[in-house]
Amino acid sequence: MCKSIATVSVSGTLTEKLEAIAAAGFDGVEIFENDLLACPLPPEEVRARAADLGLGIDLYPIGIEAIPGERIFFLQLADAPRLAMDVLHWSRRYRCFPGQGTFDLGGLLAAVRRTGYAGPMSLEVFNDVFRQASAERTALHGMRSLIALEQDLNEVTHPAVPVGFAFAELADSGALGGMLAALGFARTGTHPTKPVELWEQGSARLLLNSTGGDPALIAIGLDSPDPAGAAKHAQSLLSPVLPRERAPEEVKLEAVAAPDGAEIFFCDDAWLADFSPSGPVEGPITGIDHVALTQPWHHFDEAALFYRSVLGLRPQESLELPDPYGLLRSKAMSAPDGAVRVVVNIAHVGTDQLPWQHVALACDDIVQVARRLRREHSELLLPIPDNYYDDLEARHEVDPELRHLGVLYDRDEDGEFLHLYTVTVGRAFFEIVQRIGGYQGYGAGNAPIRLAVQHARAH
Repeated sequence: MCKSIATVSVSGTLTEKLEAIAAAGFDGVEIFENDLLACPLPPEEVRARAADLGLGIDLYPIGIEAIPGERIFFLQLADAPRLAMDVLHWSRRYRCFPGQGTFDLGGLLAAVRRTGYAGPMSLEVFNDVFRQASAERTALHGMRSLIALEQDLNEVTHPAVPVGFAFAELADSGALGGMLAALGFARTGTHPTKPVELWEQGSARLLLNSTGGDPALIAIGLDSPDPAGAAKHAQSLLSPVLPRERAPEEVKLEAVAAPDGAEIFFCDDAWLADFSPSGPVEGPITGIDHVALTQPWHHFDEAALFYRSVLGLRPQESLELPDPYGLLRSKAMSAPDGAVRVVVNIAHVGTDQLPWQHVALACDDIVQVARRLRREHSELLLPIPDNYYDDLEARHEVDPELRHLGVLYDRDEDGEFLHLYTVTVGRAFFEIVQRIGGYQGYGAGNAPIRLAVQHARAH
């Protein structure tokens, strides 16, 4: 009997999967669509590689609904344990704190209050992740959820939902300045007492902190209509203001710690006085579109609650995306007007997963940006496989130049999204994006391609 296996069943890049499948003694392989699209080899070389390994390609990008019944020639088999995924099992393993799920607990609590009940409001949460996390941290997290729920019930409005990004701060070991210059940024100021540089283009402001460590996103400054009120609100939700050393003449800034350790600053324009910037820098980059932060696996739900309750961001879609070595879980959150967007990620993969983070920069003409980068700094662009564009051009009418430029594409019913990635330096990389029409997403369908290329380059 011929023995075959689907590439989706094992981890790694497509070439790694083929080698492992052949070594195990399989006769044939089913190639999962994402594996082929993310592979740098053209389909002909993939076929030749499989043949060299003694593997037949038994099945590949087609829906069973399109096949007449008499034409079905392949049978897939799988087994699974019998699971009692009933309400009791769901309740005993998958509960979470208020504000992390989708139930209308505020409406339930309001109905209870109308009965005249004045007793305890207690949490009973069975959750496998919480059982493995720090008891102290989980208890604090639970209390924050109750305080936020109570504030919602009492219709306490958030005093200062952020209205934009003031800056993003990255640790830098000396590698990022050249990349920013290539992207069109200019160094416009230096902090008087700290090893921090201000780089600007349009309204995008990035701080490079050379205190040490590999490049990583370490702080986010948020434009706030009431920084003091925002800090006070954060403290009411058990997020204390972080202690900071500053000289008497320096601007006072207050920050709280996000669950992954990043510092969140509440700012008005006064913070720029510390850098005495030389002036605006014109260029195609217009601002910061969003930031993406990778969370420790046991802090993901805590992070979602933090950004929702402390910063007043609204949760958007929650996705699970294929990663060559596992699964990437992602949740987007944004201010009501979309002026601030944050994506929190967690990767369900092995211990060698790099906690990549990135800053997405907005522009009005990504083709112009990509042409210049391809001409002058092609080494900074993440290489996108031709297979991706073969598939893209089969599904959409897109400019063939996107392939040459390394620009990725997505669309929904509201608009279009064009984006490209730089190579990764340390833990950080940059994304340049252009939103057309009312597109509100993040090109999530292209994330598996980016992840596969990043993994291949990292190894």
